[in-house]
Amino acid sequence: MNALLVTSTDAGIGKTAIALALAAEARDRDREVGYMKPTGTRLRSATGKTRDEDPMLARELLDLDAEMHELEPVVYSPTFVREVMRGREDPGEVRSRVVDSFETLAADRDLMVVEGSDDLATGSVIDLTDVDLAEAIDARVLIVAGYDEVGDVDEVLAAADQLGERLAGVVFNRVADAAIDELTEDVVPFLEGRGVPVFGLVPRDEELAGVPVADLAESLGAEVVSGDATLDARVERFTVGAMGSDSALGQFRRTRNAVMIAGGDRADVQAAALEAPGVEALLLTGGFRPPESVLGRARDEGVPVLLVQSDTRTTVDRVEGVLHSGRTRTERTVERARELLAESVDVDRLLSPAE
Repeated sequence: MNALLVTSTDAGIGKTAIALALAAEARDRDREVGYMKPTGTRLRSATGKTRDEDPMLARELLDLDAEMHELEPVVYSPTFVREVMRGREDPGEVRSRVVDSFETLAADRDLMVVEGSDDLATGSVIDLTDVDLAEAIDARVLIVAGYDEVGDVDEVLAAADQLGERLAGVVFNRVADAAIDELTEDVVPFLEGRGVPVFGLVPRDEELAGVPVADLAESLGAEVVSGDATLDARVERFTVGAMGSDSALGQFRRTRNAVMIAGGDRADVQAAALEAPGVEALLLTGGFRPPESVLGRARDEGVPVLLVQSDTRTTVDRVEGVLHSGRTRTERTVERARELLAESVDVDRLLSPAE
């Protein structure tokens, strides 16, 4: 049985989509494929239980009959971490639980795709980082990394050094066009010269970028007050309307694919945001409904207006968390990830059994 652990250097890089895309690709190559995510970190409440959404999608996508407690043996919530620090959770017992679940899921499987954490530090309180996990289940490790500047190479090398012989290699994901040449000409040869295989560079794709406004609204528990405006637009960043309308308009026009956050009582800033083509949605705080003039303009422009009760600072923190985690994964996003991997990654080499 071949085990591939997919980890990353940071959250929101696309690790889940790549892990599930590889699992689906292997399945379609007539291999018996299993999946697990030992420590669930993307948590939401479902039927009274806090669970990570990624194993739920994997179970549906790969048609797995495993129970959720097997796919996700550890709910790595803040409450869990506190219980560990207070001595109410035994790291040795947790490790045994994870390994037992893995062995159950791996029975009669040709390949186990194991989705790791967002970085190599998560799990340290229970002595079960992705480095520890790879040793425990005898897995090769794929690093999914982003690339914005040359300093990102340090993170990749540090992760590779920690993994040692467990390292399978690296995939750079969501790479901007402007970074392709530098990666190809400088970074990849340098890394491979240091013994770090690079399987490919996956370009940034509009379909996978950001979070749909509908899902942002759901995550925040926001009320949609703009009538029939579409919620399909995707937002990748936020901008805060905390200044006068003239200054705000200049700021808004320099951004793109953004949600504008401002107090619901700031009609001048809201109107300025509606003049900027890069603002995809308004998120108004404090529970104040905007005037009809703003709502009418928003309807004309097709810009959704969301309303939350929380203050602006709290809302900014919550929006930042949603955008950073890249909340939504669906069967379509996994299929698109498969298409991109097929075009830009050596999938045959990546899925080949360890020698």
